[in-house]
Amino acid sequence: MSKLTKNQKLALEKIEAGKSYSLKEASALVKEITTTKFDASVDIDVRLGVDPRKSNQMVRGVVSLPNGTGKSVRVLALCTPDAEADAKAAGADYVGLDEYIEKIKGGWTDVDVIITMPSIMGKIGALGRVLGPRGLMPNPKSGTVTNEVGKAVREVKQGKIDFKVDKFGIVHTSVGKISFTPDAIFENAKTFIDTIIKLKPTTSKGEYIKSIYLSSTMSPGIKIDPKQVD
Repeated sequence: MSKLTKNQKLALEKIEAGKSYSLKEASALVKEITTTKFDASVDIDVRLGVDPRKSNQMVRGVVSLPNGTGKSVRVLALCTPDAEADAKAAGADYVGLDEYIEKIKGGWTDVDVIITMPSIMGKIGALGRVLGPRGLMPNPKSGTVTNEVGKAVREVKQGKIDFKVDKFGIVHTSVGKISFTPDAIFENAKTFIDTIIKLKPTTSKGEYIKSIYLSSTMSPGIKIDPKQVD
């Protein structure tokens, strides 16, 4: 077992063993236990009482974080010429169609989100083998297939994220940067958790939110009391 560094020991000392914190407390504490020299991401892990193998218990959705993600998101808008101006004005990093489809077929995927239009999905379908494994395939459920391309680009740039429960029943995402104020971290995390609560499947029985942990890049996880989130 590797030895803990001095900073890791100091961070662990600030977390009370066996204690479950309120979300407000955790949002302040995560800043205290982070010692990275770069602007670390603040991550949240929510374990749900669902069986992801059953389609009627799949939890997936989108949420717009009130304070943004703190990340620079590279957006590709695959759209018809009449929608290009709106996409560019909204801040899309790449705008076009056939030329980018050919680039993707050649293996180019240097983007974080791809937004397209329903009428173009026939062409995009052929890119599934490249985009699917990277989580870049546009999907109507996540709002990345729409006729309002400019609006969708703007929302992504401002902090709209797509999330999905994994095969272990955990939803994981980033809710900001460690440079955010405690209040901003709290507001983002609260909005994310509230969205998950609203998406509770009707077929999910028993305890829905089993555990919540807040952490930053390379920091210990802070256990949050799900009952204190509300």
